[in-house]
Amino acid sequence: MDGLNLLKKDWKKRESDIPQLSYDQIYKMLWKRSSSIVKWIFVISILEFLFWALLTIFMADIDYWTEMERINLKEFTVTVYVINYAVTFFFIYCFYKNYRKISSTDNVAGLMKNILRTRKTVKYYIGYILLSTALITLIYTYFMMDYHATNTVVEDMEKYSFTSIQWIKFAGIIIGGLAVFLGLLWLFYKVLYGILLRRLNKNYKELKKLEV
Repeated sequence: MDGLNLLKKDWKKRESDIPQLSYDQIYKMLWKRSSSIVKWIFVISILEFLFWALLTIFMADIDYWTEMERINLKEFTVTVYVINYAVTFFFIYCFYKNYRKISSTDNVAGLMKNILRTRKTVKYYIGYILLSTALITLIYTYFMMDYHATNTVVEDMEKYSFTSIQWIKFAGIIIGGLAVFLGLLWLFYKVLYGILLRRLNKNYKELKKLEV
């Protein structure tokens, strides 16, 4: 028992030597961490936009646009690019706005609100990318199949005609391939933004304890 009492006294002595952070110090620490995380989300969204934009410019050469025009998809492709860039710019603006708000927050409740808003914005952004990718892929597939069906010469109609079972198999391959691609895309964004969102969520939980 004497040894145990000595250990307790030693622990209390050490505990008193550890500097205790005040409410304001803890808040400022969590505020700085949260602000830094949101800034990185904003920066990554810009870098991601530049990456996809450069990749599009590199791939969309003269041959690509000639092919799109041949299968009557040039106007649709231009429209898709315009909409995607507009929506992406909107989300980048939202990330910047979230960063500005969280950087000027001066209370726990406001910081928690801004953290939740940022997490929702990122989730909406990822959701838009997955949904738009699925829709665009299906639309392109439909138009390409329709083009080949309407432009196949009569002699080749029997050669390229599908039975019901073959159509079901073809649809299954398209849907399965799309599901795998979307899964990989979701995993990519989960890694890209997931780490930052988990850290942001950890800050939110610590702020919640601080508010109690």
